[in-house]
Amino acid sequence: MSRSAERGRRRGRAPRRRVFSVRTLVPQLLVVAVLVGGTTAFMRYDKTVTLVIDGEERTVHTFASSVSQVLSRQQIKVGEHDIVAPGKNTKLDDGDRIAVRYGRLLTLTLDGREQQVWVTARSVSEAMDQLGVRTDGAFLSASRSQPIGRQGLDLAVRTERGITFLVDGKQVPLRTNVATLGEALQQANIAIGPQDRISAPADVYPTEGMTVSVLRVTGTTLVKDERIPFETVKTDDPTAFKGTESVTTKGVAGIRKVTWAYETVDGVKQDPRKVSEEIVKAPVTQQVKVGTKPLPTSVEGADGLNWGALAQCEAGGRATAVDPSGTYHGLYQFDARTWQSMGGTGVASTAPADEQTYRAKLLFVKRGASPWPICGRKLYS
Repeated sequence: MSRSAERGRRRGRAPRRRVFSVRTLVPQLLVVAVLVGGTTAFMRYDKTVTLVIDGEERTVHTFASSVSQVLSRQQIKVGEHDIVAPGKNTKLDDGDRIAVRYGRLLTLTLDGREQQVWVTARSVSEAMDQLGVRTDGAFLSASRSQPIGRQGLDLAVRTERGITFLVDGKQVPLRTNVATLGEALQQANIAIGPQDRISAPADVYPTEGMTVSVLRVTGTTLVKDERIPFETVKTDDPTAFKGTESVTTKGVAGIRKVTWAYETVDGVKQDPRKVSEEIVKAPVTQQVKVGTKPLPTSVEGADGLNWGALAQCEAGGRATAVDPSGTYHGLYQFDARTWQSMGGTGVASTAPADEQTYRAKLLFVKRGASPWPICGRKLYS
């Protein structure tokens, strides 16, 4: 019993009791109800969500109602090459997991062909699985366990291929991931001699199923000098009489050095094969002037004579006549020296009949009928 109660009792008074009115209790009850309801609503909208960002996991509490809201409030940016699971518009429940995988640009050279692809893989091995590239027996420029950062990676991959060599009468199969046919030959322990031939260039990329023939070649080479004929170019000369030609630049034949191979291929002799050629001396083109000026028919002092009778007597009237010794030519049986002294070219038997008569007249003016000691008298018949 308290002291006040004891004193009251001693004074003959009963202790006072505290009385609560309805007017006082109602506001207090309302406050309690609001607090209890708010706490219930808070607990209903607060969610615990697990975020897995590129494999790194963390737990967050959020009032967000969708995946996109969670990412936005956590300041997690995603691009067109990134993957979000579940989708950004998915409604969120307590206990959900959200996974984000960032895209990485992979510059991939696969079997010699370069391409750019986006992957969400975080390692080379995972990227190969995503792209469906078989790496059993393959060459990779980076280790399979190497991480791929957000900046991407340059990667060269050469898959294993099967090729077959036909050499020395047998087939030699090979599985390889090398970059050139030359490397594959070395890998197969196939020696190539200095004259041997293969059916594909040594620097070609070996492809699946390729068959390559190796021809064993023996033999010798021979170098020969060959003549290169010169060309002749004729140009008109209006100052020279028609039917005349003069050589202004004499043609000279050239010389080429040709290397020929005499070979035996896999035991069979082959036809000679030209290996190379080299021009030692270039030919000189012959330049010829061809007269286009009309030839005169009249020569003072020689017109009026019977040139037809002289021609008939000397050559039977044949402009192309040549005596048995080969010395005298044409209608008037010019020797080459006399013909050329009268302005003719070559020999008379190759010139037109009119030209032969004209030059015969020139000769007559200079020497009379003496060049034709037997038939000269026919000129006066």
